[in-house]
Amino acid sequence: MKKEELFNDEFLKQFKTGDELNGFLKELQKRGIEKMLEGELDGHLDYNKHGKSKNRNTRNGHSTKKVRTSFGESQIAVPRDRDASFNPMIVPKRGNMVDGIENVIVSLYAKGMSNSDIEEQIREVYNFDISTSTISRITDKISGDIVAWQNRPLEPIYLIVWMDGIVFKVRENSKVINKTVYIAVGLRRDGKKEVLGLWLGKNESAAFWMSVLTDMRARGTEDILITATDNLNGFTDTIRNVFPESKTQICVVHQIRNACRYVVWKDKKAFTTDMKLIYNAPTQVAAKAALKDFSDKWEGKYSYAIKSWRDNWDELTVFFEFPIEIRKIIYTTNLIENLNGKIRKYTKNKLSFPTDDAVMKSVYLAVREATKKWSMPVRNWGIILNQFLTIYEKRVRL
Repeated sequence: MKKEELFNDEFLKQFKTGDELNGFLKELQKRGIEKMLEGELDGHLDYNKHGKSKNRNTRNGHSTKKVRTSFGESQIAVPRDRDASFNPMIVPKRGNMVDGIENVIVSLYAKGMSNSDIEEQIREVYNFDISTSTISRITDKISGDIVAWQNRPLEPIYLIVWMDGIVFKVRENSKVINKTVYIAVGLRRDGKKEVLGLWLGKNESAAFWMSVLTDMRARGTEDILITATDNLNGFTDTIRNVFPESKTQICVVHQIRNACRYVVWKDKKAFTTDMKLIYNAPTQVAAKAALKDFSDKWEGKYSYAIKSWRDNWDELTVFFEFPIEIRKIIYTTNLIENLNGKIRKYTKNKLSFPTDDAVMKSVYLAVREATKKWSMPVRNWGIILNQFLTIYEKRVRL
């Protein structure tokens, strides 16, 4: 019987009751799960069921296990291996819920695979058909997780918050337009990084960042010691309106890129070498002297590049107020740009998104995947914490 004919009227007539149909679907699912388990064991042992083993570890019969599925409880045959190292993803050891396949699907989706690609992958690996609509329903369950995550309480204080935006193409009213996902990453008092939220808006603007900061405040954040941002017009004033005591450091790397936009290729090497003397200076006074020398040499040719340094000088040089260890983590937004790079990697196969929900789902899953290893404090945390406690003793409140 062809798949597309499976649930036609003639076929359904053979089941006299709903229980009979449920029993058939339950058996179908049981067989599918067992096929998937056999496929997982093939991959674990690196040989097919009727092939020859390339190592000592081989198949070792089956054990039975009761599992709960959407069709009720079933008893399935779980294949074993001799050294008991096989732990299937579909039905993990000591687990009795068949949610493993859903985790596999969500993980593949998070890594940027389309629904049709996932369908093909499941078929190839497990020899089991699962429709793209089912895959979509599974990944759509993430929407509830996103809402809960977006509204969770935040820490009362963050030592540093890095903020940046990443642009995606999203369909709206039958047109594909650019929309920005705003991202904020905070450094907590235990030295660990935390993505504070994702917010979707149109082109990046200080006005939208105001709503982002207000949301963070409403969720419990009372103070931010330092913010690290790009040099978006009006951003510093926006931050001060919500967190008046926060110091804002404009990303020096962004400033370097912006200044170099006005420089012809043949001058770039000498221009960037001279510019390095400004931000590598040991003190703010030395940096100001380096800026004067830089201006004397280049202002006649690249006045706008020099003007961009002067206009943003106060926010560009905040990092000089801090010890070397803190300077290294605030003078650039590299941390959040690295996160953005991983998000891009996971979403690069999606040229555009059909809805706002679709882009938020993909970015949330990409963030979840990219931050799995964020379990340790930042480097030199003991030194950095003591520096913050010395400078901000009354505000840190451990």
